[in-house]
Amino acid sequence: MRLLLPLMFAAALCSAQAVDVALPEVVQTLQVKWPKNHTVHIVCHGHSVPAGYFKTPIVQSDQAYPAKLQTGLRQRFPHAVLNVIVTAIGGEHSVAGAARFERDVLALRPTVVTIDYSLNDRGVGLEKAKAAWTQMIVAAKAAGIRVVLLTPTPDQRAKLDDPQDPLNQHAEQVRALAKEHQVLLVDSLALFQAKIKAGTPLPALMSQGNHPNEAGHELVAAALLALFRP
Repeated sequence: MRLLLPLMFAAALCSAQAVDVALPEVVQTLQVKWPKNHTVHIVCHGHSVPAGYFKTPIVQSDQAYPAKLQTGLRQRFPHAVLNVIVTAIGGEHSVAGAARFERDVLALRPTVVTIDYSLNDRGVGLEKAKAAWTQMIVAAKAAGIRVVLLTPTPDQRAKLDDPQDPLNQHAEQVRALAKEHQVLLVDSLALFQAKIKAGTPLPALMSQGNHPNEAGHELVAAALLALFRP
């Protein structure tokens, strides 16, 4: 299935930055042909959603957004030696993810890393989550890695229209972190909210209460792919 970015996604995509809204230098690298090209690693770090869990305990990683990102990039850049590597762990929160960040992410020497933990960060709270995300962002930037933060995909138990709902609070914190650290943002929650406002029922985008189905993952993958526009 082709990955397209509908116009209604534009406001949500990379909304935290006025200037740095894409990855032009990464695109240039992906366009280099043999024999001057080299391997590019993109790491997707986070919890069960990027890990590919659909209806727990079933894992359908080939339909999750990291796999869709890889497919889309390989189609767009057929000369690139490209690997999208998933370091996500189901059930994990950002505090645990930050503790293994150097070992499991930085050691891979990726060009780009995505971070997606907010669904589970409701369990550790805003303060601890902010510290963990900040630790990962700072470490990645110090290593010269481009960072993309993702707000959470929905939980059907959350009150998506209530700014005080913890899911919305964590989404807002991620937006603020992207702005503070001048890194890229894919506002997944806003993408889902836009689809709902346009008439798509939330269950049509979900495989279970807190995991997107393939259609939901398409939304996130399309927004990520848009960052790599030539």
